[in-house]
This record gives sequence, C-alpha cells and structure tokens, in this order.
Amino acid sequence: MTLAYAPFSQWYLTLFIPAIVFHQAQHQAPIKSAKLFGMFAFGWFASGISWVHVSIDQFGGLPLIISISLMLLLCLYLALFPALTAYLASRLSKNKRLNLWLLPPLWLLSEYLRSIFLTGFPWLSLGYSQIDSPLAAFAPVIGEVGLTAIVITFNLCLVKLFHGLKRQSKVMSTLPLIVILAIGMLSFFLSKANWVKTTGEKTKVALVQGNIAQSIKWMPEQEWPTMLKYLDLTRINFDADIIIWPESAIPAMEPEVQDYLTTVNRAALLNDSAIITGILNYNFESREYFNSLITLGVKQSKDELGYFYNHSNRYSKNHLLPIGEFVPFQEWLRPLAPLFNLPQSSFTRGQYVQKNLIAKNINILPLLCFEIAFAHQLSANLNNQTNLLLTVSNDAWFGDSHGPHQHMEIARMRALEFGRPLLRATNNGITAVVDHKGNFIARIPQFEEQVLRAEVPLVIGETPYSQWPRLILLLMVLLPLAVAKGCKC
Repeated sequence: MTLAYAPFSQWYLTLFIPAIVFHQAQHQAPIKSAKLFGMFAFGWFASGISWVHVSIDQFGGLPLIISISLMLLLCLYLALFPALTAYLASRLSKNKRLNLWLLPPLWLLSEYLRSIFLTGFPWLSLGYSQIDSPLAAFAPVIGEVGLTAIVITFNLCLVKLFHGLKRQSKVMSTLPLIVILAIGMLSFFLSKANWVKTTGEKTKVALVQGNIAQSIKWMPEQEWPTMLKYLDLTRINFDADIIIWPESAIPAMEPEVQDYLTTVNRAALLNDSAIITGILNYNFESREYFNSLITLGVKQSKDELGYFYNHSNRYSKNHLLPIGEFVPFQEWLRPLAPLFNLPQSSFTRGQYVQKNLIAKNINILPLLCFEIAFAHQLSANLNNQTNLLLTVSNDAWFGDSHGPHQHMEIARMRALEFGRPLLRATNNGITAVVDHKGNFIARIPQFEEQVLRAEVPLVIGETPYSQWPRLILLLMVLLPLAVAKGCKC
C-alpha cells in the first residue's frame, strides 16, 4: 500500500490490495471483521508514516524503545478507524455480517472522523494515491474523499466479481462489472471537462529554498547568516513579481528584526516586487505567539508604503501540529522528555477564516505546512478573487524519507480539487509550482540551496467540489448508506 503513494506512485496497487482484505472479511461478524481491517490498517500505517519516527528519533531525545513504542501507539490509533468501518458495516447489515456495499459511505465517515478527532491526521487517505491515475479526473467533482469512495467501490466490486465467476452466477457478476465499467467511462468523460480556464495572464514567481539544516536552524549564532542568505538569494531574483520564502525562513521573532524587515521591504518596493515569508510573531498586547506569513514590498495605502509591524496583510497558522507547535496537557508532558519541549511549541491558533494575502494585485490563499491536508479549511478561505494557492513548509524534520513526497502529493491534490495553481516553498524540498490540474510546472531537487523560477498561468472559474465540499461529503455518505442498508449483495 505504501508503494501506491509518492515517491513510488504505483497508484494501481490500491485498486486491488484492499480487495484481499475485503475477501477475507466478507460475511464475518462485527468483531472478526474489525480485527481483520485493524490488522491490515496497522501494517499499512506502520510502513506508510514511518517517516514520523525520523523526527522523534533525531529530535525527540527519547530512548529508541520509547520512540518506537510511541510510533506503535500512533499506528494502533490510526488503525482504529478502518476497524470501526468494518465493525459498522457488519453491525448495520441485516444479517450482522460484513456487507461490502456498506463500506464506501462508512469508510468516508471514518476518514472524516480521523481528520477531526484529536485535531486530525488525514494522512494516507486512499484518494491521494490516485493523483496520477485516470481516476484523478473525479477530484474536481467529488474531491479526494470521493476518490477514496471510488477506490473502495472498485475493490469491493472485484471481490463480488470474483465470487460471481467462482459460482458461475451471471447475476452476481453483472452488477459489479457494470459498476467497474461505469467508473471507467465516467473517468474518461470527466477527463475531457474543463472546469476552469486560463485567462491568458501569467505571474512570475521565485521560490527560495535555503536548505538550512534543522540541527542549526534555531542556533542564535545562525540567525543573521540565515537571514542574509535569503536576502542574497532574493537580490538576483527581484525581477519576479512574487518571491516566496518558506515557513519560519526568518529564524527570529518579528518584533526583534524590524530593521531587517524594513530593509527587505524597501528593496522589494524599489524593485516593484513582493515577498511573502514565514516568520514567528509575538503579540505584545495579547502575549501570544503565532506561526505566521507576512508580505513585504506591497503598498498598504496611499500614506504608508509596504510593511509595518502587525500590518493586516498577513496570515497566522490555524491548524497547529500537536507536540510540534502546541503540547496538550503540557503541565504533565513537558517535564517528561525533550520531545515535549521542542523549540516554538507554544503557539496560539490564528482564526479559521482569514483574508487572502495580496501581492502584486494577486489574491493568494495561504496554508502553513500541515494545513494543506485539510480540504475544508482551504474551502472556508477560498473566494471568487483567489488566484493562487500557497503552502510553505519545513520538512527538514523528516530527512530523506518519503514524508515530504507524500506532503507534496497532498498539495497537488488540493490544486486539482479546487482548480487553482499552487506554489509550495520549503526549506529543503520539495519546492515546486503546480498548475490547476495538479501537474508540476517546475520543481527543484531536495537538499540543495536553489531558487525556483516559473511563470504561473492564472485561471478563472470554479470546480464543483470547490463550491460544495461539505454537501458532497454528506451526500456521498448518506445516499449510498441508505441504498446499501437494504442490500443483501
């Protein structure tokens, strides 16, 4: 299953591997089917998110046995959701045995719960594996959640088809075959649809990848060398309309580096360019810390030019990462280990809905790092004027693992779902520019100090999913559930 996701991208694997589990669990009682699904999901997550252990092991300060135990607990927790799906699909069926036709809506329900419970961790959802498959054409219509339902449906149809052929039953073989053919035909026709179209206008962007090692990023003596590096890399790219620096590119609190920010702001104004950078902010009035993005070099009004402290053309991260950016039950956990005392792990949430950033008359919807995995948050901040999607990150925590590749895959799915080009700037990769169909326009290698230059075509229009994401999810759960509830197939 892990090989179906980036960087391996063998998307066809998710179209038949779950069918093996479905075959084993078919017609099993609730507890037995839940166990089978849970065992399968545990192995899937243990291999698929093994990259999480890289950060725990290298920066957590814990003995190996404890760090491995934490990973096992995380994977066991994530396995509960597929197990819940199987349990409900058995419990809700008329004969109290697993009904495969109940799986698609119940799987979506459990995935939704996984995305919100304990702040949510919707990683490795099945739909992401299809970003480069023919089924990706469904994403602008029913989103990644819809793709997940289609993958589940495809697998259950394989099981039903196998049983029908084995019993030489035309009736049992016909329905699943029709569903499989219908999925293929719909995919073909949807691939021809153009939900949004290019306007003919382009904007020049430059994404700066500083490649600062995580081990030295927050050392006080590295603060100015890091800031000067980003400024030097930017100076030769001021002909770009918009220049992006990654998450916390400036390794200092915003109030402490006002002279530096003023200098960068003046340089950007002088060159008629705009800079968007990640920075940490401390608000003196509320005494709160924020993980933020700010714009420099943009005229705020007729009287005030460009940046000034706490100006409104900024974004503060809403969906904070547990342990990394806030510590639940910190009174008890912080004394236990360095893992619970990572630098900058006491942030306050920004507002769930915030204004788009404005840079060179371009409206940019920003999401910081982990937030790109939450489609509903993006949807809440999308408006008719939004031109580009922006996500910045620092995946140096995860080294040369498959985590950053999966992160990039998720970002590509958001571009395809919402029909907007996407910019992704990172500290050490993967830095890339993606078009409104989720395809790479340009990208640069990981672990290199480099600037990515690209021209991004602007688009107009809306995808169906961008207009009704919650309604589509609700209908995809309730309607099939109502139909499948009475099905004995």
